[in-house]
Amino acid sequence: MRTSALSLVLAATVTAGLASPARAADLRPFSVQDLVTLQRVSDPRPSPDGKWIAYVLRSTDLDANRGRTDLWLVGVDGKGARRLTTSAENESGPRWAPDGRSIYFLSARGGPQQIWRLRLDGGESEKVTALPLDVANFRLSPDGTRAIVAASVFPDCASAPEGAMECTTRRLEERARTRSTGRLYSRLPVRHWDEWLDGRRNHLFVVPLSGGSPTDLMKGMDADSPSRPFGGADDYAFTPDGKGVVFAAKDAGRAEAWSTNHDLWSVPADGSSAPRNLTPDNQAWDGHPVFSPDGKRLAWLAMEVPGYEADRHRILVRDWPDGAVREVAPGWDRSPGELAWSADGRSLLVTADHLGAHPLFAIDVATGRERLLVKGGSSGSPSAAGGLLVFTHHDLGSPADVWTVRPDGSGAAPVTRVNEAALAGLAFGDREQFTFAGWNGETVHGWVVKPVGFQAGKRYPVAFLIHGGPQGSFGDQFHYRWNPQIYAAAGYAAVMIDFHGSTGYGRKFTDSIGGDWGGKPLEDLQKGLAAALERHPWMDGGRVAALGASYGGYMINWIEGAWPDRFRCLVSHDGNLDELHAYFDTEELWFPEREHGGPPWKAPEAYQKHNPVNLVKNWKTPILVVHGGRDFRVVDTQGLSTFTAAQRMGVPSEFLHFPDENHWVLKPANSIQWHETVLRWIGRWTRPTS
Repeated sequence: MRTSALSLVLAATVTAGLASPARAADLRPFSVQDLVTLQRVSDPRPSPDGKWIAYVLRSTDLDANRGRTDLWLVGVDGKGARRLTTSAENESGPRWAPDGRSIYFLSARGGPQQIWRLRLDGGESEKVTALPLDVANFRLSPDGTRAIVAASVFPDCASAPEGAMECTTRRLEERARTRSTGRLYSRLPVRHWDEWLDGRRNHLFVVPLSGGSPTDLMKGMDADSPSRPFGGADDYAFTPDGKGVVFAAKDAGRAEAWSTNHDLWSVPADGSSAPRNLTPDNQAWDGHPVFSPDGKRLAWLAMEVPGYEADRHRILVRDWPDGAVREVAPGWDRSPGELAWSADGRSLLVTADHLGAHPLFAIDVATGRERLLVKGGSSGSPSAAGGLLVFTHHDLGSPADVWTVRPDGSGAAPVTRVNEAALAGLAFGDREQFTFAGWNGETVHGWVVKPVGFQAGKRYPVAFLIHGGPQGSFGDQFHYRWNPQIYAAAGYAAVMIDFHGSTGYGRKFTDSIGGDWGGKPLEDLQKGLAAALERHPWMDGGRVAALGASYGGYMINWIEGAWPDRFRCLVSHDGNLDELHAYFDTEELWFPEREHGGPPWKAPEAYQKHNPVNLVKNWKTPILVVHGGRDFRVVDTQGLSTFTAAQRMGVPSEFLHFPDENHWVLKPANSIQWHETVLRWIGRWTRPTS
C-alpha cells in the first residue's frame, strides 16, 4: 500500500472530525445527495500583505436546481472567516486592489455581469463597470486604475462608430426581432462543446475603472481570448508597467477546427497598434502567461507537437521584453497544468499529474531542479502569500479546502474546513494505491476504495471505473461526477486503473496510446482487474460492473465486443460507438486526427482498427447507455446508436438521455438522477446469484 504523508494527515483530520462526537457505529455512508450538496471551494486569492485569503464558495440550491457562489474571507491562520457577499446572484472572481483595502469581483446584480467593488472597511458593494455586455472575467492593472475585461462581441463590430460592445448589443437586439432562425456558415467550427456558434468571439478590452469607453485589444482578430469553452483570466496578463497586455489566442483562420496553434500575443494597453505574435515559430499550443514579481521575466506553458492536445507542457521563460527564451526543467518528465511565481521570483509553482495524484511542485528557475512540496491528493490554484503558499487541496477521502504550506514544503495545513459539519456524520471507504505489471511488463498504477463498513470475511461486488481522456487519470481526487466513494457507500469495491495513455507517468507512457486505443489500455485493464482481485480475495470477481465516460465510454463499447464474457453489466456514458462517423460529427478535428494518424480518407485502417461498431456481433453484456443532448464533443447520436445496437442484438439495455446536459452532467437534479439510475442498474445485475 502506497499512501502519501499528506493523505495520511488529511485522512487523520477527517477521521478525527468523524469520530467526535459521533461514534463509528453512528456514521452513515456517504450518499449522492451529500455529494451534490457539499460546499465547493475555489479561486483562493491572498491579499497583498499576505494576511488574508478571499475565495469563492459554492453551495447548491436543490429547489432552484443550480449551484450559487458567494465570496468569503479568511485569515491565513484560518481565523476570522466571514462571508462577504449575500446577493441572490452569483458572485465570483475576487481580485484584491493593490492597496489591499477592497476586493473587486464579478456579479450580475440588476443586469449583465459586471465588475463590482467591496471596501473591507465597511459599506455596500458598488458597481464599477456599466458595460452593455457580460464581463466573463477580468484582471486589474498593476496600479488598480484599469481592468482587462473579456466579453463576447462580433469581430467586425470593431470598426463601428459606437464601438464593438454597443454594436454587438444592437445586432443581437435586431436578431431577436427577426422571425427567421437560420444561420449560414462558411467554415468550421459551427459549434463547440455545448453551443452553436453565432459569429461572436471572446475579445479582451481595457476599461478605466473611473469611467470611460472600453478599448478592444483584439481589433481585427477573428479569434477568442480567453479560449472556448474553459479559458479564463489565466489566458492574459498586464505587462509589469501596465502599458501592455500579453494574451493567448488561436488565430488559425480556416484551420481552426483542426489546429491547436494557440500563440502568445503582445499589444499596447491603449490599443494604439495591432497585436504582435510573440511565438510565431511554435505551431503548437502556447498559453498561461505570467510575469515574475520584478517584472523582468515572462513565463508560460507551451507544447511542441502541433495538433496534439495532450502533449507535454514545457515551461518557457523569456527575459522581458525582447530577451532570450529558454526552457526551464527540460528533463522533468511531467506536464504542469498551472503556473505561478514564488514571492522571491526564484521558483515557479506548478501542479501536475504525478503517479496517481496531482501534487504541488516548486521548480527552481535557474537550475530547473524540481521539489515536491505537497505530496498526494490533488492541489490547485497555487499562489504566494508573504511567507506562505496558498492553494486548494482535496483527495479521495475529502472535498477541497484552502490550504497553506511553507515554501520549503513543511507545515501543510488546511485554512478552511467548509464541510466539517456535513462530513461529521459520514463514513467513507478506505483507499489504497497499488501497482502491477501491465502491457509489455511495464509498471501500471491503480487505486482501490473499499466498501464503507468493510467487514473481513465478507465478499463484495466490484465497480470497475474507467477514466476518460484517454490522456487522463483516475487519481487521488474528490470528483463531483465520478466519485468512487459513491460506489463504496453502495457496498462496492471501486477499482480504477491508470492504463497506458494516462497522465502523470511520463511522456512516453502518455503518448503510447496513439493509434492503439483498444490495445494497450485494454490489456492494462484486464491485468489491473486481475491484480486487484488477486490482491483482495474479498472482492467477488464474479460480480463486477464496468463503467466509463468519454474515452471510458468508448472503452465500454469496445469491451462489449472485445471482452464480452467478463462483466455482469456495463455503463457507457458519452462514448463513441463508431470512430469513423464520430470524426465527421465532433467539433475538434485535431483530436481524432492525432489519435488515428490523420483524417479518415488518409488513414482509413486506423479508424477501423479498434472500432467498437465492428464487434457488435459479439455483444451480450447488459448495458446502460447515458448521453447528453448538448454534447458536441461526442454527439448523442453515438449514444443512441449504442442503444440501438444493443436492442437489435437482444442485449438487456436502457438509454438515459439528458437533453439539457453537455459532455458532463452538471445540474443537481440531473446528477442525482444519473447516480440513482446507474446504481440501480449495476445493483440489478451484480446481486448474488445464490
